[in-house]
Amino acid sequence: GPGPARAAWRSVLGLCLCPGVACRPSRPRSSAAETAEDSFLHWLLLLIPTAAFGLGTWQVQRRIWKLNLIEELESRVMAEPIPLPADPKELKNLEYRPVKVRGHFDHSKELYIMPRTMVDPVREAREAGRISSSTESGAYVITPFHCSDLGVTILVNRGFVPRKKVNPDTRQKGQVVGEVDLVGIVRLTETRKPFVPENSPQENYWHYRDLEAMAKTAGTEPIFIDADFKSTVPGGPIGGVTLRNEHMQYIITWYGLSTATLYMWFQKFLRRTPGA
Repeated sequence: GPGPARAAWRSVLGLCLCPGVACRPSRPRSSAAETAEDSFLHWLLLLIPTAAFGLGTWQVQRRIWKLNLIEELESRVMAEPIPLPADPKELKNLEYRPVKVRGHFDHSKELYIMPRTMVDPVREAREAGRISSSTESGAYVITPFHCSDLGVTILVNRGFVPRKKVNPDTRQKGQVVGEVDLVGIVRLTETRKPFVPENSPQENYWHYRDLEAMAKTAGTEPIFIDADFKSTVPGGPIGGVTLRNEHMQYIITWYGLSTATLYMWFQKFLRRTPGA
């Protein structure tokens, strides 16, 4: 967090770690020891802005890739919905393609992908680069849906609920009952990304889409769709877009860190007066 990081920088730059508390003077060191230590710090600290700059440049490339991907997927998402194929193998080439189903929900077997925030492209563009954000943490509500025309049960991401509404008892009004027609986009299984926690089926905490494991837990087929915004009902999850583009925020963060740490390096090693 910011506290440990700030303390580490103060330690490295020879500043007092405890504001308001007098620091004990360090023991005199030989000139050779100081020179060796400064040489080590000189190169060590230079690695930080270099690495941050590299990560910022990587995020620029990732953003270009994501924008191209979004542009490509928009044509699929805007296509006319087709009936959901009965064979899961047919779905491999249909990711992000709208499909339509008819059936009913089984709210007794909800799954929760969390933590998540509601995807709002306008807000994300407005808040890109901010240290703090107005986003509210919550979960995606994944509900088994029995397709009456196909005779199979699939998983439907009904959308986002804030953390205080994850418990279904707090949103009974939004628990759709009876036969409904539903449109959603096909989503395939995910592999766990670095630093993403493992799923915890026992606690019903899911951090990424593992369709086989989720289907086994809920007793469904490994078929998953994101319900569209029109599926949203008062008091229920908010359906719609789930593909986010946060790379601009990462770009500003990494380039900002690179600039700040390079400035600190410059102040520490290049602006010192002789003999300091």
